[in-house]
Amino acid sequence: MGLEAIRKFLKRNSRIALDSNIFIYQFEENIRYQPLTHLVFEALEHGEISAVTSTITVTELLVPAYRAQDGARVDELYGLLATHPLLEWIAPDLEIADLAAELRTGYNLRTPDALQAATAIQSKATGFLTNDLQFERLGHFETLVLDRIL
Repeated sequence: MGLEAIRKFLKRNSRIALDSNIFIYQFEENIRYQPLTHLVFEALEHGEISAVTSTITVTELLVPAYRAQDGARVDELYGLLATHPLLEWIAPDLEIADLAAELRTGYNLRTPDALQAATAIQSKATGFLTNDLQFERLGHFETLVLDRIL
């Protein structure tokens, strides 16, 4: 059921936003979620979709490697992050920050989540892939929560 739901989601949304947890599942080879995330990154590699994420994702991905003082892992993650030419890393600017503040206020989101949502909206993503239920409350894009399709 999950793989087919991802395929349909990707057909409906040629420009998607990816939450940080999608990268974490993929790079940490999470056995529950990686079959789903692998399909997304494969679609990116083959040019079937384009994707965006906030640069806050980099922060969330690198914290465990820096905590472990694992420079090799940091380098490995940077290498993996740079391999997808149709993945756009968007740093928060004033417009994204302003929209994030509105979303944080209106939907009671944490700042990192508000920045992810604002990035998706500002970059005109029509789909948002996550494993965080709170994004379903936003009507700005179609949200697909991995746990809902497993």
